[in-house]
Order: sequence, then C-alpha cells, then structure tokens
Amino acid sequence: MTSLDTTAPRTKAHIKGAPARRQAMLDYLIQAGSAQVDELAERFGVSRMTVHRDLDSLSEQGMVNKQHGGVTTRSSSVFESNFALRSHIAAREKQALARAALEEIAPGQAVMLDDSTTASELASLLPTREPLTVITNGLESIGRLKAASGIKLITLGGDYQPRFNATFGLLCEQTLANLRASVAVLSASAILGTTAYVQDPAVTQIKRAQMAAAERRILLIHSAKFGHSALHRLADLSEFDLVLIDAGLSAEHRAALDEAEIVYRLIKA
Repeated sequence: MTSLDTTAPRTKAHIKGAPARRQAMLDYLIQAGSAQVDELAERFGVSRMTVHRDLDSLSEQGMVNKQHGGVTTRSSSVFESNFALRSHIAAREKQALARAALEEIAPGQAVMLDDSTTASELASLLPTREPLTVITNGLESIGRLKAASGIKLITLGGDYQPRFNATFGLLCEQTLANLRASVAVLSASAILGTTAYVQDPAVTQIKRAQMAAAERRILLIHSAKFGHSALHRLADLSEFDLVLIDAGLSAEHRAALDEAEIVYRLIKA
C-alpha cells in the first residue's frame, strides 16, 4: 500500500480557500479510507465546525459518507465507475501528468486518448501541439477539442455509457482495429506489483484495443493507485513505452519498478 504523506500541509497558511482545502481533504480521505473529525481538524489546521462544513459539501457531491464523528470514502468501484467523481480526485497531480505527457507529443502525430479523466486533462493542452489528429472515445476530451481548429478529431462510436461519459462496445472496437496512432495515452484503475488493472470489463477491452492500435504507449497513473488491484487485468507495465507517475510514489514501489526495469518518470505536481 502507498504510505500516506505525513508532510502534507496542516495549516490554513498552506491551503488557502475552501475549494483547495476540500480537494486536499478528499485526496487524503481517498488514501486513508476513513478519518475522524478531530483528526482532520488537526491535520488541516481548521476548526471542527469548518471540517463539518467541508464534509457536508463533499457528502452532498456524493464523494464521502459522513458518519457520527467521522467520515469514510465511497467504495473504489463507485469512484472508478463515475467520471464526475473521478474528476475530483488528485486534480493537481493529473494536471502535472498531462503536462508531462504533452512533452512526448509532436505536431503532426495521431494521438489516441482513452476515457480517463487524466487523458481529458491532456486533451485541453493538445491544441498547443497542433496540427494533430486526436482519436478518442471520451466525450469530455471531445468537448474540450471540438472547437480547436488545428485538431482533426476522430470520435469512436459505440454504446454510450453515461457513468464513464464515453463509448464502448463492438462498434468502438471495430473502429479501432482500422486505425493506427503514433501514441496512445491511457490510465488505469490500480497497480499491483507491475500489473495495471481496470475495474470494468468494457473499459478494459477498449483500452486494450487502443494499446494495440498505437506505435507507442504511455500510461499516466496517480501514485495512490499503487498497491491496489481491480477486477480486470489491463497489461504489465513493461508493455508501456513510458509510465508517468506523480512524485508521491513510495520508495517501496519505486524499487519494484526499478527491479522490473520499467521505464518510468516521476512528475512533481
């Protein structure tokens, strides 16, 4: 399991404003699983009343389950199957990973993006590398790119699934089989050892098809996903040409990647 960062900010001076504090609180709870109100008040340097207000806000958004004296996060399967919820997790780290992935993309290439929230962050940056061809099944990425004049956008058809805000199924897979991209940029639900896992079988199938349709494969992954598993195996990390991870990765997991000779780079958020 990835250890919690005991050096995280604990005072108002370090986290300014309720939105930033609530995001930091949610990130902490996702890693910890649960916490007491007094624990959160001490960690973030705010009053118990402020913590209650923050937790009420997160609870109203469906992010956490508030209980007497404490709080627990929703199950990982709920987070992984809801795009709106996933978009709130580790937003700063995802943006940093997207910026790092952008450096791996050159004008004129064909870029494949999966349905992940991290890939949608990259989508926002891609117009700075135009001209590009972008192929994706993620409607969030489509929405961010549809007005970009220098982007040729290829949308993958199929069965639309609202909880992922993306298309999947046979039609999507058949379209991918007839395309070839310079690079595919993907994410995953969990990493156990050196294997990437995804919670949903339909999502897994399309991610595999995207990997098969690209010359180069890049995985963007948040460090908190290490030490966990999900239902379906996606791929070994060695099948990716580059794995980009935020710098919160523990020494234990770094050593495992080094031992397996995985090509990875740590990105400071």
